[in-house]
Amino acid sequence: MSGALSHIRVLDLSRVLAGPWASQTLADLGAEVIKIERPGVGDDTRGWGPPYLKDEAGNDTKEAAYFLAANRGKKSVTINLSKPAGQALIRRLAAESDVFIENYKVGDMARYGLSYDDLKKINPRLVYCSITGFGQTGPLSHLAGYDFIIQGMGGLMSITGERDDLPGGGPQKLGVAFADLMTGVYSTVAILAALAHREKSGEGQYIDMALLDVQVATMANMNMNYLVSGKIPKRQGNAHANIVPYQVFKSRDGHLVLAVGNDGQFIKFCEIAGCPEFAKDERFATNAGRVRNRETLVPMLQEVLQTRTTDEWIAPLESAGVPCGPINNIAQAFENPQVKHRQMKVDLPHPLSGTVPSVANPIRFSATPISYRSAPPLLGQHTHDVLTTLAGLSEAAIEDLKANAVI
Repeated sequence: MSGALSHIRVLDLSRVLAGPWASQTLADLGAEVIKIERPGVGDDTRGWGPPYLKDEAGNDTKEAAYFLAANRGKKSVTINLSKPAGQALIRRLAAESDVFIENYKVGDMARYGLSYDDLKKINPRLVYCSITGFGQTGPLSHLAGYDFIIQGMGGLMSITGERDDLPGGGPQKLGVAFADLMTGVYSTVAILAALAHREKSGEGQYIDMALLDVQVATMANMNMNYLVSGKIPKRQGNAHANIVPYQVFKSRDGHLVLAVGNDGQFIKFCEIAGCPEFAKDERFATNAGRVRNRETLVPMLQEVLQTRTTDEWIAPLESAGVPCGPINNIAQAFENPQVKHRQMKVDLPHPLSGTVPSVANPIRFSATPISYRSAPPLLGQHTHDVLTTLAGLSEAAIEDLKANAVI
């Protein structure tokens, strides 16, 4: 193995997206990740299709694209946690692991004898990360948490979508599972910090991650706008609450994003747009003035921006250092020369399809580069190997576990 975490072994009992996203990042960083799945069923996201990966004959496999998005570089081991023998296997594997990730309901791991208190007795160096919707404490801790619900409860949907006074206005969720993804990122950071602490102290620790906590935290400047002013932020559509002009505008042939971040950029924009008088107008000369007078300024800018095509705007604005860009669909994003140069699409060998496409990890190291060792695993692909080498089971013991539906 190679990578910054090549000495780390992760036992991942999580499902859906937050936990798998964290463990995929750890795998990209070089860790050995053992994904524990239910025999015959596996991770819930294996069934979240179509689309499914196609085999070399062009037929659908059972590998859903959703599952493939967050399980690169892992080993799949099937173990039935509802059986005492399955719980015993997890304890044996946890004794040989550095990190334990789970996203079961509060109390489930304790019922199985797999809580942090249980496992630290056999492995005091273990870093144990629990991911739930609402955390281990509090009035809602017993509830299951789902990204869509969390986006609503945590305030994100209240500021996402068109304004109520516009056609089609109303709250919207993001197009990806934002709370899940960000919880995965924060969980990765927490795990790495706990491993760094272990290097000094020799002891592991427990990490309590909650989707709702993360969603509230990632409201960022919108949180502070409210806390400072006492005013509840409203939906701005594609506009920015604190910067103008910073939104989507119509061009002659489509749309573009104009993201003017300071007064100097606004002066440059007005010169290129042929309306230098806008920047000299005392109502618009500063960002504070533009924010206060956005209802007057934005229609004026829209009238100007519709006189040229998107490409006719982007070229001169980029040359002048005025931030702007097109609105690409995903296919266009992958065709972007910069995205291609950064090699954001990678192909990995796969036993069913020959190769499977994957999206590169965005981290770039100078000394310990990301390693894409393997495609997302087939269900139970590594059960025999892991249980014989890591758990030390004999062939007879494995056959007995299979006969009793433990693996």
